[in-house]
Amino acid sequence: MTMPLYASPEQLMRERSELARKGIARGRSVVVLKYADGVLFVAENPSATLHKVSEIYDRIGFAAVGRFSEFENLRVAGIRHADLKGYQYDRRDVSARALANAYAATLGSIFTEQLKPFEVEVCVAQVGATAAEDQLFRLTFDGGIFDESPFVVMGGLTEPISTKLKDVVDQEHDLRTALATAIEGLRATAPSNGNGAEAEIKLEVAVLDRARPRRAFRRLSGAALEALLPAKEEPADKPDEAKDEKPGDSAE
Repeated sequence: MTMPLYASPEQLMRERSELARKGIARGRSVVVLKYADGVLFVAENPSATLHKVSEIYDRIGFAAVGRFSEFENLRVAGIRHADLKGYQYDRRDVSARALANAYAATLGSIFTEQLKPFEVEVCVAQVGATAAEDQLFRLTFDGGIFDESPFVVMGGLTEPISTKLKDVVDQEHDLRTALATAIEGLRATAPSNGNGAEAEIKLEVAVLDRARPRRAFRRLSGAALEALLPAKEEPADKPDEAKDEKPGDSAE
């Protein structure tokens, strides 16, 4: 009779943590930061149909990295949780803090009870009536919950992006400046295109706009986004070789 393999609880937790971290690190980065008029979400996302940033409730937004099917399940569950609470009580009773606590409990249960943890990291953000009331909560794969300010970086190589942002993010910046700051942070880990220049980053951008009367979430795409993006630097003109030709010579 063969004895079953034994693994200590500590070893199981380490292996699950390593699995989840590797999955999250393979995802493209997301930056969530506060600015003067609300909260800005900027995600590297080459897909036009699979969203990493979404609305949860009137003034609450959601961003995630990792395995899409898993964080999509969390997003849908969060919407149902918020809708049910708003219907039973009052829409003002729905808060990012309560939603983050519910997510933390779910992720913690999955991490400890299931064979495979969720390979996700989540940010729940809420815009308040004033800048002091804006909130950012980061949820980790094991149910950890962190109250962050003034920005959150998730997925990919977070350390270079966080280092780039920590000295330049300012909650008093306008939307254009905040977007340029977030893009500059994401470029800290952008690969080269082979010619020495940085490869183009495909972005998914949204805001929680404090000025909107009820539903604060708004996506920025197309012409609205192009108008806010930093101007691209044009390459320097090459010297005109024809200027050195003598009269009568012809260039072939």
